Amino acid sequence: MEKLSVEEVKHIAHLARIFLTDEEIEKYRVSLAKLFEMIDEIHQIKGYDEEIMICPWQSDSSLREDKVGKMLTEEEVLKNAPCKNGRFIEVPVMLNE
Repeated sequence: MEKLSVEEVKHIAHLARIFLTDEEIEKYRVSLAKLFEMIDEIHQIKGYDEEIMICPWQSDSSLREDKVGKMLTEEEVLKNAPCKNGRFIEVPVMLNE
């Protein structure tokens, strides 16, 4: 296993927009070299460069054709909503500001 040069590690850190101390650079010289070695092993796997298989069977498409159907009324939509506020469905906040 060949270590990366200090310049290569600094370049990778620059691309990742992170600052590394001299101790971290030395640590990552070895760690990144191991990582690149593992990536090379993955590329050597038979079939890696072959066409990617999306599903285990060969078929054109098992999806049905989209068709426009009857639209639900506002009352029908709100009828099964677990939490509503007037004409709107309330959902939990996912992001903090």
